[in-house]
Amino acid sequence: MNFKLIVVDMDGTLLDRYGEVSNENKRALKDAKDAGVEVAIATGRIFTSARFYAKLLETNTPIIACNGALIRNYHSNEVIHINNLNHQDAFKIMEICRNNQLYYHFYDQDKLYVDGDKVDYLKGYYWKDRGRVSDAVHIMEVPDTLSFVDKTKPEILKFVMVDEDKEKLAAVRLKFKEVSTVDVDKSWYNNLEVMNKGVSKGRAIASLSRLLGVNKEEIIAFGDNFNDLSMKNYVKTFVAMANGEEEVKAQAHYITDSNDESGVAKGIDKFIFGRNILL
Repeated sequence: MNFKLIVVDMDGTLLDRYGEVSNENKRALKDAKDAGVEVAIATGRIFTSARFYAKLLETNTPIIACNGALIRNYHSNEVIHINNLNHQDAFKIMEICRNNQLYYHFYDQDKLYVDGDKVDYLKGYYWKDRGRVSDAVHIMEVPDTLSFVDKTKPEILKFVMVDEDKEKLAAVRLKFKEVSTVDVDKSWYNNLEVMNKGVSKGRAIASLSRLLGVNKEEIIAFGDNFNDLSMKNYVKTFVAMANGEEEVKAQAHYITDSNDESGVAKGIDKFIFGRNILL
């Protein structure tokens, strides 16, 4: 298959459980770039965190961040596409969270905002067991996020909610869906993510591919979680990780090894270079 673009998710896919890129994954991505294949990161993370890894991998392709709410060139900082939440919807989301005692934070392009009394929880959620302290994420502690949004009108690209109670998350998800102008997704067993209506990694791939002059038949994507599923409809081949959600694996075209076994490298070796070592 003659692929011209590799799109790769970060957490649970490119990164191992410690938030690191394995030497094998680095090698495979470099081989692909040397062969003329573009490499793009598509993540639910904030742009600045994705930029950290894009620089590490020396990619030249714009970054898809916040589940597709933002496409931005990290070399020139040009914003290619942005789709942020309106502030009325943001207030509705925050009120639902507060009424259900549900932790939340939100992103703009460069910063993560959290209520000051929740910052320790945030750091524990994001960087537990990871070798790197921050991945270049700039945390803004604010006394009260509702008042902050009302006064400053930030450009909100995504909300993230976290709770270990799956039934609680499922119930709140239904409440979010009553807000007709937002979409709800998830990227981990204990979270929910809320974006503006129409935001997805898949739609962002469509925008990026037009920019690059690449068609659907020339794109391969790697992912592990529910927020990666939309990519399947915009690429020739969607490869799921062995550690991925069962529903994601069931819908994938192929399944590679886990993120702790350099599954991305094995998928690249098979589909880009024809080395038949995939599971």
